[in-house]
Amino acid sequence: MSPTISAERVTTSRLTLNVLSVPGSSGEPVLFVHGNVSSSAFWRSAMAATAGGFRPFAVDLRGFGDSDALPVDASRGVRDYSDDVLSLLDVLGPAHLVGWSLGGGVVLQALRDRAAAVRSVTLVNPVSPYGFGGTQGAEGALTHPDGTGSGGGAANPEFVAALRAGDRSADSPVSPRTVLRTAYVVPGTDFGGEEDAFVESMLSTLLGEDNYPGDSVTSGAWPGIAPGGRGVLNSLAPTHFRVDDLHTIDPKPPILWIRGADDMIVSDTSFFDLAHLGAIGAVPGWDGTPAQPMVTQTRAVLERYGPYEEVVFEGCGHSPHIEKPAEFGRALLAHLGKSRL
Repeated sequence: MSPTISAERVTTSRLTLNVLSVPGSSGEPVLFVHGNVSSSAFWRSAMAATAGGFRPFAVDLRGFGDSDALPVDASRGVRDYSDDVLSLLDVLGPAHLVGWSLGGGVVLQALRDRAAAVRSVTLVNPVSPYGFGGTQGAEGALTHPDGTGSGGGAANPEFVAALRAGDRSADSPVSPRTVLRTAYVVPGTDFGGEEDAFVESMLSTLLGEDNYPGDSVTSGAWPGIAPGGRGVLNSLAPTHFRVDDLHTIDPKPPILWIRGADDMIVSDTSFFDLAHLGAIGAVPGWDGTPAQPMVTQTRAVLERYGPYEEVVFEGCGHSPHIEKPAEFGRALLAHLGKSRL
């Protein structure tokens, strides 16, 4: 029988956050941080898997789920999010952090800024330490100084329109339900009766230039867009977000990196990277700009960092905790057990 999961609004020094927890659980806290266009709802099964020996929590980031609808200052990278998470740790105490996709970047930033508050890190198909789009090579060199090819303008406007319309159907290739079925996971994934809840989670995303996807500016270089200074996607632009100096921090808590081998979103050939889409003819006018090698970049940064382990799930996409819950739970618990104080 799965444990009961409750939700409460927790006020920190920065804002009020919606936080899921498991009443009656005990042990060291584990804080789960969700990805873009989602919420804490995606972590319910993972929370249940850890409740036996730990105290799991899952937080809605600002502008997602039921947390405060505050703007995102992308000029700070993801620090609006990571500082919010650190303010929650001021309430919970030092914790094991688990971050998925955007949440992986948030967790890495929190580690970079306050390592002493982090007992261990688990990255789940995380965004590259060099952000999303606009870089090339293992060392994350900017393709253009202004970050062209990344930011709010890289979002599919039809997907944004579907979110705004509250589209719950599977009638369009860009409806949230279809994107969930085809991009968040490998096609054919069994959602265990939670698909509707996941769609509602996606639809909780606050839309606009201050949140998702953010603002953008034009560029004279292909593909014609560069990052602005507001909102989610701009917070991941490589001109704003880079955490490639993790090897300089002390202490260095252990990192587990779990990823799906068939991820379409975070990949060396991402179908959400305009450069890769240009290379395969899906975005016109491609000028030869190389795709961002996201997985290669993450591995290079973690190898410099030191204590990390990479676990790859075959037949799995962007969401191992949803697609392979049993395997994910075993890998996570083994890592948490080794990292327990």
